Amino acid sequence: MTFNRFVVSALLALLVMVVPGAVQGASAKKNSAKKTVAVKKTVAAKTVAAKRASSGRAKAIAPVLRKASYTKGQPPVSRFRQRNSPYAGFWTVPNFADATEGDVIDGEDLTIRRAAVEALNGLNGSVVVADPATGRVLSMVNQKLVLQNGFQPCSTIKLLAGVAGVMEGEFSRDKVLKLGRKDYLDMTTAMARSNNPYFASIGRKLGYDKISYYAKMLGLGETAGLNIPGEQPGIWPAKEVSSGIGMMTSFGDGINLTPLQLTSILTTVANGGTMYYLQYPRTQAEIETFVPQVRRKLDKMEPAIQEIRPGMQGSVNFGSGRRAGYEDHEPIFGKTGTCTHSDHKTHLGWFGSFNEVGDRKLVVVVLLTGGKLVSGPVASGVAGQVFRKLNESRYFASNPQQIAPNGLVSSEIRGFAVPEN
Repeated sequence: MTFNRFVVSALLALLVMVVPGAVQGASAKKNSAKKTVAVKKTVAAKTVAAKRASSGRAKAIAPVLRKASYTKGQPPVSRFRQRNSPYAGFWTVPNFADATEGDVIDGEDLTIRRAAVEALNGLNGSVVVADPATGRVLSMVNQKLVLQNGFQPCSTIKLLAGVAGVMEGEFSRDKVLKLGRKDYLDMTTAMARSNNPYFASIGRKLGYDKISYYAKMLGLGETAGLNIPGEQPGIWPAKEVSSGIGMMTSFGDGINLTPLQLTSILTTVANGGTMYYLQYPRTQAEIETFVPQVRRKLDKMEPAIQEIRPGMQGSVNFGSGRRAGYEDHEPIFGKTGTCTHSDHKTHLGWFGSFNEVGDRKLVVVVLLTGGKLVSGPVASGVAGQVFRKLNESRYFASNPQQIAPNGLVSSEIRGFAVPEN
């Protein structure tokens, strides 16, 4: 009996010692679990905060990069900031470079060249300025880029599509197309806003053969200049590309266009249908003996040119090229283009344009290459700066036309009868 009491007492003492420890252990485990949850929440919160901060930095850098393209002096964004900017990615061509390196400027109009270089302001690209009344190239900034074998024309190809559609009698500036359940556009608005479905429909309506006919008439696939050393002919595909004719007439798929070819097209549009050989005098003697030479007389194309001009002016007044405008600017006509080149590593920004100051006109073609910073609207801003700077220097008032119309020498035209519908 005494032994049983002793056992019971021992068990009770043991329980008194063990139970509090077990309770404390359970409590410790519970507290540890709470601490683990708290730590995870803290880490998650810090991660979210870091992502938000990173996003904030990206948003903060973007306007700096946009502003940088118009800041005078050295390229304003360092390579480090370019690599770590929101535009950094798989683009291998820099947004900023010395566009004048290697250029030979003998024979150029130095007033125009100065305006073009200042307008580029460190951007990686080229500017070609020409007189549409003579075909003389007045300045060619970044000659290495200009004389390459071309780049995808992006939406500047819509100029060709518009002319072809009007020439074939299928489209006009006022013809409205239904592009969706509630989307209706005429050619003027479609050109101004660079609407892809509208111009894709022109390609599908006309087909490759007719589009190709007008492309060759406007000089695609052949050199635009007369004895310009190093000029390449670009590429016009021998057949419809795999992505379809609609992609060719809206995005320029499969086509390589050079800045000189686009300059030639714009001179033809600006003067109403006369395609001059582009000539680039390199000495004072060549300037003094310069004689314009006609490449093709495209008189039948003049009505089509008049049909696309309102859309080109609308691009500057309210559309994709409105950065080309400035306060109290003269009439400016243009077409933007933005896309990725076929190498999938170069982003492109095009703007082909001309202005009208009284009876004076200048063609300005801009091609920018780089990353996401590059676009047609940015290129239009460069062209607008060229026009503005020349106006401020009273260039148009002080440089009357020096070539008389009777000084023209025509070349023989072959094989350009308008095809049957």
